[in-house]
Amino acid sequence: MIIRFVKMTFKDEFVEEFLSELDKRKERIRNFKGCSFLQVLQDVNDPRIIFSHSFWESEQALDNYRYSEFFQETWKFTKPKFAEKPQAWSTNSLHLLD
Repeated sequence: MIIRFVKMTFKDEFVEEFLSELDKRKERIRNFKGCSFLQVLQDVNDPRIIFSHSFWESEQALDNYRYSEFFQETWKFTKPKFAEKPQAWSTNSLHLLD
């Protein structure tokens, strides 16, 4: 399993627009083949910073999403709204404490 984190910093004027659009797309992202979890988080001190946290069955499943028409359409909408270049990490879980 791949655990993916993406940090996105938006221009002030686009935060609400992005969140509104994400609300329309979140179920489709979560139900994309290979995705088993999706969480969206907002920084408590800087609301322009949004994180996505998702679980993917494999790197191939993540790549299938990243290269899908749906993602390309989403990216085209999202990219111009960034204040900074997004950062992304693909990770493996080492420990999980309940």
